[in-house]
Amino acid sequence: MAGKITNILNLEVPAGKAQPAPPLGPMLWANGVNIGQFIKEFNDKTMDLMKQFGGADVKVKAELTIYADRTFDLKIGSPVTSNLILWKLNLKSGSGEPNKNKIWKLTKKDLEEIANLKKWDMNTENMESMIKSITGTAKNMWIEVEK
Repeated sequence: MAGKITNILNLEVPAGKAQPAPPLGPMLWANGVNIGQFIKEFNDKTMDLMKQFGGADVKVKAELTIYADRTFDLKIGSPVTSNLILWKLNLKSGSGEPNKNKIWKLTKKDLEEIANLKKWDMNTENMESMIKSITGTAKNMWIEVEK
């Protein structure tokens, strides 16, 4: 560790695709982070995850701890649930007309696969609880879930 912590940032960045462009670059610069170093480290740590999802823009959670001497620690979390749902359904976004347009459906198998990808980052070890949480996210996106 490098001394006094000056800030902790919780980020959501596409796996393997961090860029110095806004909003990420200016936020890092404002906090005294070496942008090039962060981008290289983040992309290196998430490249395998990006390949796992076929190059899709699946955002991952990351915790960036920034120290007074301008060094940082980067902790990579799991992919964002809504992005995993879109990836599983091969979609770019949820329904544009949520009250009228519910043409996508997740199966129990899809939910289990998403839960297995997120299990090490969720606050429960119970598979049914994980599936209920993911189901809630899907329903908020107006995606039907098979019973």
